Amino acid sequence: MREVAANVGITERATQRIVAELEAAGYLRHERHGRRNHYEVVPNKDLRHPIERHVAVGELIELLGNRPDSSTQ
Repeated sequence: MREVAANVGITERATQRIVAELEAAGYLRHERHGRRNHYEVVPNKDLRHPIERHVAVGELIELLGNRPDSSTQ
């Protein structure tokens, strides 16, 4: 959580709240490995907004993951 918070530029507490909300909504699940939690995105979960309900989270992540890196252009 600390690393994610630092990379995104928000507090660790805010990161924890967002992750908890995503988990409660079914977009994330976690598994405990020793002293750490490992999180997994639920790729087949549809987006919440009525206009985008036909799009799964995995499709959005795939689209964002295929974006060209703007730092190399």
